[in-house]
Amino acid sequence: MIPRMNNPSIVQATLGGGCFWCLEAVYLELAGVTNVVSGYAGGHVENPTYQEVCLETTGHAEVVQLHFDPELLSYREILEVFFTIHDPTTYHRQGADVGSQYRSVIFYHDSEQEQTARETIRALDASGRWSSPIVTEVLPLPRFFPAEEYHQRYFERHPFQPYCLMVVRPKVGAFRSKFPERVRQD
Repeated sequence: MIPRMNNPSIVQATLGGGCFWCLEAVYLELAGVTNVVSGYAGGHVENPTYQEVCLETTGHAEVVQLHFDPELLSYREILEVFFTIHDPTTYHRQGADVGSQYRSVIFYHDSEQEQTARETIRALDASGRWSSPIVTEVLPLPRFFPAEEYHQRYFERHPFQPYCLMVVRPKVGAFRSKFPERVRQD
């Protein structure tokens, strides 16, 4: 079951950067994040299934919707982690995962998130961190659809599955290495 948040001070962020298992695994370890749900957003089909999204006929991206306490973690910090754990310069792909469902996208919930996302991308592009420009889309969140239950907390439940060993675990490791002070201690 996907928990619902009742705390009115909790804020949401919705991000796509390749397979949602990778983002979910990292954000579950980020101090200040209270919940992470894998799902789909950005398409034109109501309640899409994983199989439909993989066929690239729905227009949806694999995303995570995270809930966070803004007194402990800023939206900009969430984006700093986001741009560390995926390649925002590849169009519709992350590593061997190819398709529009794997696109780099930030779905903003309000104008402040939109502004922060655009400023962050401009600053990162200007920094020269990547040799290619960032192609991350910044779009209003039309609607979020939670993924099937078997996708939730996938890495936590299947740490030795080959994809998790080869793809998810290195991203979690990169997060822990780059942001050791931000790793959840509970």
